[in-house]
Amino acid sequence: MKQPIRIDFVSDVACPWCAIGLSSLQLALSRLGDAVDAELVMHPFELNPQMGEDGEDLVEHIGKKYGRTPQQVAQAQVELRKRGSDVGFIFGTRKRIYNTFDAHRLMHWAGIKGKQVQLKQALLQAYHGEGKATSSRDVLVEAAESVGLDGAEARSVLQGGDYANEVRAEEEKYHAMGIDSVPSIIFNNRYLLTGGQPVEAFEKAIQQILADA
Repeated sequence: MKQPIRIDFVSDVACPWCAIGLSSLQLALSRLGDAVDAELVMHPFELNPQMGEDGEDLVEHIGKKYGRTPQQVAQAQVELRKRGSDVGFIFGTRKRIYNTFDAHRLMHWAGIKGKQVQLKQALLQAYHGEGKATSSRDVLVEAAESVGLDGAEARSVLQGGDYANEVRAEEEKYHAMGIDSVPSIIFNNRYLLTGGQPVEAFEKAIQQILADA
């Protein structure tokens, strides 16, 4: 008999470790198979809420924000590609960092349509795999259409201010809970894991949570 589990995945499209973490989590769930009935819900977090629409050069941004040299950035990219490849996420070449607020608004809408996780995956692929600008409405609509959502409706959401208040409220909620880094994964509203964990770590954690339940 499948045991239900709720998984709240707090993340940002601009976060490479979120791409790794989501891929790892989904592999863990697939390994557990019939043992678990997971409800996976995406929640917004903006790493760079003040980022302009045109974005910033990746190396310059990371150097300014974290004090890393271009060589350190290049080495981190190598590690990301290795970790991503291990869980089936292929990182491409990305030279800029973009604003993601509209992407979060669109994901809120996709949740109402039952396509939130699929859209999240498509946006992570567009951003980290193909280097596309998630501040571009054309890119966001293309991602929505790729998972079977209505493109005209998606564009209408983006052109208006739809779900802006809901996204802000969720961001404030998780900040108030002490979430200050992503991915942050909350299981059954009680247990927290952070970071791009290996598949085995997610699998073990879920098994323990189900046993405790």
